[in-house]
Amino acid sequence: MSLMNPSAPALKEKTTKAEIKRQSVLLIIAALYVVYGIIFYYLPLVGWLMAFQTYTLKGGIFGSEWVGLKWFKFLFTDDTFVRIIRNTLAMGVINLVATTVTAIGFAILLSEVKNIWGKKLVQTISYLPHFLSWIVVTSIVHEAFSTEGMINELLVNLHILKTPISFFSHTQYFWPIVAISNVWKETGWNAIIYLATITSIDPSLYEAAAMDGAGRWQKIKHITFPGLRSTIIILLIMNIGNVINAGFEVQYLLGNGLLQSVSQTIDIYVLKYGVGKMNYSLGTAAGVFKTFVSMTLIFLFNFIAKKTGDERLF
Repeated sequence: MSLMNPSAPALKEKTTKAEIKRQSVLLIIAALYVVYGIIFYYLPLVGWLMAFQTYTLKGGIFGSEWVGLKWFKFLFTDDTFVRIIRNTLAMGVINLVATTVTAIGFAILLSEVKNIWGKKLVQTISYLPHFLSWIVVTSIVHEAFSTEGMINELLVNLHILKTPISFFSHTQYFWPIVAISNVWKETGWNAIIYLATITSIDPSLYEAAAMDGAGRWQKIKHITFPGLRSTIIILLIMNIGNVINAGFEVQYLLGNGLLQSVSQTIDIYVLKYGVGKMNYSLGTAAGVFKTFVSMTLIFLFNFIAKKTGDERLF
């Protein structure tokens, strides 16, 4: 009947013992992943109870004194934490915009390269920084931006500067340096999915545009960009939650006493107060706040994408 009438509901296949037996290996593997997720992702959430307690090692989670929202109130009346929220959001937004724009631009430029071997060589070289640890990357960045480093030498030789600048002694340079570090490390890796999307665009569209007299920029503007639109939106929704995860390693390793007002993030705050001063309740409260903001941003931008008719996660 469903073949005769397209509007008729499709018949549901019954799950039989024979079908379960046939799929037993896949079901076992899936069950193992479910158990893994429960043990390592959901059971640890019990630790969030510490955010509502004055947690002590002696009392444990279920024996410590309950204090309600005390630690959350403390966070939002603490000038240090408010400044840290500003730092985290600012660096998160700058990093997201910088890495997204450079990855899209790099993918488009790479797609225009006609020499296959040259294209593969550039791709391979661009991936390599992603596999370096932040310790190595920050060492390179610190050396490059030192008073006797490559950046100062280049700026002086180009007569942009008269004398070298101590970049790590002035707060106004720290956020751009963090953004440059993220761009250098992740651009090649982030461009992979954009490049894959570009290669999936129907080549006949470019051929038709060429026959109509379209130039290279017009092809990019009217074919490549629209083809990338859905991928860009999906990745932005996925990455928008990481705005509050501006980082830990790069800020911790590049920061110093002169830059504390702009270099500290929520993760560094959790390390300093939650672990360093053994105030686990305060550290947990800061972590819970960060998670709440991340989830809110993801749901908000997914809702906006739904209302505008664009691709969305769910």
